Amino acid sequence: MMSATSTLALTHFVTLADSFDKDKVTPGVLGFIVFAVIGGAVWLLMKSMNKQMKKVDFEEQPEDGDAGTTASAAAPAPEPKTS
Repeated sequence: MMSATSTLALTHFVTLADSFDKDKVTPGVLGFIVFAVIGGAVWLLMKSMNKQMKKVDFEEQPEDGDAGTTASAAAPAPEPKTS
């Protein structure tokens, strides 16, 4: 047997279900939470990427006119043989 309170509660749920428009579905709270979690994850990934990129020590190769220091340390290339 159903009590009066359970009957009253079921009556409220039925009226809520009748007023639900199946053509207008919104993401609601769950959609906002998922979107916020994705946004937070992207923010953390960008922060981590910036941290890793600051660790990179990139030195550009010197141009031909400024190659005096690195060229003197390198061994000279052997001359090609001509017959």
